[in-house]
Amino acid sequence: MITLASHFSSLTSESSSQFASVISINIIVTLLCLCIVIGHLLEENRWLNDSIIALWIGFGTGVVILFLTRGTNSHLLVFKEDLFFIYLLPPIIFNAGFQVKKKQFFRNFVTIMIFGAIGTVISSSIISLGAIHFFKKLDIGTFDLGDYLAIGVIFAATDSVCTLQVLNQDETPFLYSLVFGEGIVNDATSVVLFNAIQKLDLTHLNPEAAFNLLGSFLYLFILSTLLGAVTGLVSAYYIKKFYFGRHSTDREVALMMLMAYQSYMFAELFALSGILTVFFCGIVMSHYTWHNVTESSRTTTRHSFATLSFLAEIFIFLYVGMDALDIEKWRFVSDSPGTSVAVSSILMGLVMFGRAAFVFPLSFLSNLSKRADSEKIDIKQQVVIWWAGMIRGAVSMALAYHKFTNAGHTGLRGNAIMITSTITVCLFSTVVFGLLTKPLIRYLAPRQKATTSMLSDDITPKSVHIPLLDGEQQDSIVELSENQQDVPRADSFRGFLMRPTRTVHHYWRQFDDAYMRPVFGGRGFVPFVPASQTESSSQDLSKP
Repeated sequence: MITLASHFSSLTSESSSQFASVISINIIVTLLCLCIVIGHLLEENRWLNDSIIALWIGFGTGVVILFLTRGTNSHLLVFKEDLFFIYLLPPIIFNAGFQVKKKQFFRNFVTIMIFGAIGTVISSSIISLGAIHFFKKLDIGTFDLGDYLAIGVIFAATDSVCTLQVLNQDETPFLYSLVFGEGIVNDATSVVLFNAIQKLDLTHLNPEAAFNLLGSFLYLFILSTLLGAVTGLVSAYYIKKFYFGRHSTDREVALMMLMAYQSYMFAELFALSGILTVFFCGIVMSHYTWHNVTESSRTTTRHSFATLSFLAEIFIFLYVGMDALDIEKWRFVSDSPGTSVAVSSILMGLVMFGRAAFVFPLSFLSNLSKRADSEKIDIKQQVVIWWAGMIRGAVSMALAYHKFTNAGHTGLRGNAIMITSTITVCLFSTVVFGLLTKPLIRYLAPRQKATTSMLSDDITPKSVHIPLLDGEQQDSIVELSENQQDVPRADSFRGFLMRPTRTVHHYWRQFDDAYMRPVFGGRGFVPFVPASQTESSSQDLSKP
């Protein structure tokens, strides 16, 4: 009888737990729908975006849950960094690489790398030194050198997710490529540095350890990039070789989705940077794989990746809003609210100073290497880059939880203060800087008109319409405009010295057309699908 009673009790508790999970999921789905509807109604508002709307809805939901549970709980799920890094971040970063304007991105690749890698190191160092100086005076807890270094990395991590919301690559392609590209490299650098700090023996610091850390970063960056490119090329070859669309376009779409996600998981399996891997996998897939599938699959993949990315973004900010009122973490700092406010204010000030310390000097150095004024970063654009990259979000939250909590719970006062301060900085930066970024861009960097360099960009999955000019005609327009401006040809040595990026692009196009596209497909490749009546009819109509 005792055994039966205990078994029945366990079944009852299990069913009640399952019922509670069903209720939580229903509420979350309802909130996601509410975010979508309200975001649509406020689409024309220049101050708001989907991220801020989701943040406020999550915050309001947390207040309601806190009231209903009489101050015992404020959120529906327990935050786990695995949920963020394994399930939510991959579709966001992949879709960003899948839809990015490749020519604009690679034209500014060197500047992006300098900002994302060197800038992150400078920013994290300043934040760490400032935290060591100020936190010891506030007596918030016992932190060692590894904790302070981790704090610097946590608050140096920008929020590339929110950048997608506040910047538009069609209106400001130059700023978008710099800020978002820097954010991707910044996220990868932050994660690599954070993991390296956890494994670093801080009792034996020497120049050799610094060189080992630099070598580890270069190793991870190069291998992560190559893994993403190889995975994208394999997917392009498979789809071009086997013509999945002849039987089912569903197989094409499924294979693209699975291989995109597998690139991220491969990186995690081999302890590489999944962010860089899936980003470059998206770039390669948009350049080759996307052009190898049928027209219906192109439309499906374009909308599917964008939808998954959008839902992941909204869910992240919705949860951050709810978790801002987690009573367990605030209980530790309730006896000294002034200390918590001071810590948050200091961290926000260090974030602003740390970002300014590399944006303006590195922009000056970048401008020295560019001869054309149109390619230089003027002071107004530098202010926008500094301001737009101030937002802290999900990456900082995930790293802070990983460092200062145990299975989602906080047991020490110092750790609780760091968690609550991270939440405060993320909320403040997202709301304040996120609200003011769009008006600032309209004031300092008005919408740019389309130029021939933008027209010459490869067809991206963001648009499935066929351009008015094909690739050769577009290139001829660019070369004609360059000759009219008395710019040396790309294949000359003088042209390489004056326009190195255009020369690299020129040779890459030759190599791509001669060797890569015949094997992996790409722009201009039309898959033959005999079983598709729709595409057969479209081909018949195109015949004279």
